[in-house]
Amino acid sequence: MQSRALTWAEIGERPVREQLDSGLTIFVLPKPGMKKTYATYATHYGSIDSHFRRPDTGQEVHVPDGIAHFLEHKMYEKPEGRDVFERFAELGAYTNAYTEYTSTTFLFSATSEIDACLETLVRLVEEPYFTPENVEKEKGIIEQEIRMYLDMPGDRLHSNLMQALYQKNPVRLDIAGSVESIRTITPDDLYVCYQTFYHPSNMVFFVAGDVEPRHIIDHLAQLEASRQLKPSGSIGRLFPEEPRAVQDKRIEKNMPVAAPLFLMGYKDPAGLRGAELLRRDIVMGLMWSLLLGPSSRLFNDLYQAGLINERFSAHYSSAEAYAMSALGGETPDPEKLEAVLLERLATEPFNVDDLARLKRKELGEFVGLFENLEDLAYAFNAYYFRGVDLSLIPEMLESVTLDDIEAARRDHLREESRAVSLVKPLTHQGGS
Repeated sequence: MQSRALTWAEIGERPVREQLDSGLTIFVLPKPGMKKTYATYATHYGSIDSHFRRPDTGQEVHVPDGIAHFLEHKMYEKPEGRDVFERFAELGAYTNAYTEYTSTTFLFSATSEIDACLETLVRLVEEPYFTPENVEKEKGIIEQEIRMYLDMPGDRLHSNLMQALYQKNPVRLDIAGSVESIRTITPDDLYVCYQTFYHPSNMVFFVAGDVEPRHIIDHLAQLEASRQLKPSGSIGRLFPEEPRAVQDKRIEKNMPVAAPLFLMGYKDPAGLRGAELLRRDIVMGLMWSLLLGPSSRLFNDLYQAGLINERFSAHYSSAEAYAMSALGGETPDPEKLEAVLLERLATEPFNVDDLARLKRKELGEFVGLFENLEDLAYAFNAYYFRGVDLSLIPEMLESVTLDDIEAARRDHLREESRAVSLVKPLTHQGGS
């Protein structure tokens, strides 16, 4: 029986899109019967955007590492001294924000008072307030956060892998920056970054829930109208050329852990966008599921040998400016695990029936995504800023062949692009 990709109509979803005069793009996904409404206001601005050219002046700007995360924190402080968290709490809503390598997202979830929550989210994102006093105060708070992450084995494992893989790309730096870098941040730096990256043309508003799309769009348009902004030009994002070879083959660290933590990574060339990036994402995801998914032969062999536990995983992540794989977990013998992986990853056979089964599983998870608003919003924003329409996923997934996966394996698993991060118990020797 010949299978085919599902359409939006078959999935039963009707997302509505509109762009306002300011350049802000709004997506509304009506979910009749859903008790919760989930909204995100996101900017295509993350930790790697520390060197750029302003669209308004053409000025080339360098800012301190960690400033995107710092700016996210400061958006919650307003002139009257009232915390925005308190306002959302009064409305019975939950709010949060997070900064990643390429984006910053502000969100709320609520079951009532949706218009008021939308107004509060808009005010949160569109009213910056930076003073020398509140910036200095925030430095102490974020410095404590940075030091806390430095003491967390899982975070050190990941950050050391990124530093090993990348020579020049700022993705090698921690999202929060360093204690030294955040100490140099000024209110002027924050305003420059805000004016550049928090312009509506660089942002997207996503709302999903039991809502009427026309009402949501009109309400947001009314809130935006007072700003009288017009679309801006393109931001020049300036990244150094990244060599294919890694910075360090291995970084080891001794920390108070019960068993060694192992993370191996492969760096991919960057630069893909849109459908090409989506296809690469899908092919690489299928490849790692076939090689090291919980039902794969290699995973089972490693598990039976006691080299991994059930939390061992492999994944691929990418954006226009970077792409890489990471695989790892806890292991009693990292050296033996690495040796087995290097031997079998390159030779493990792929099976057409396994691929068909995986495609069905992935398609089911895609359809199920629309019932989890948090995961849906996250996926939507991540792909939107990479020039990808989520509706392409079913068709793209169906088109992948074993030849595509085999070619991706040959291209991706290169020794020159591989690095390892280890966190070992304090009783182990080596590392620092």
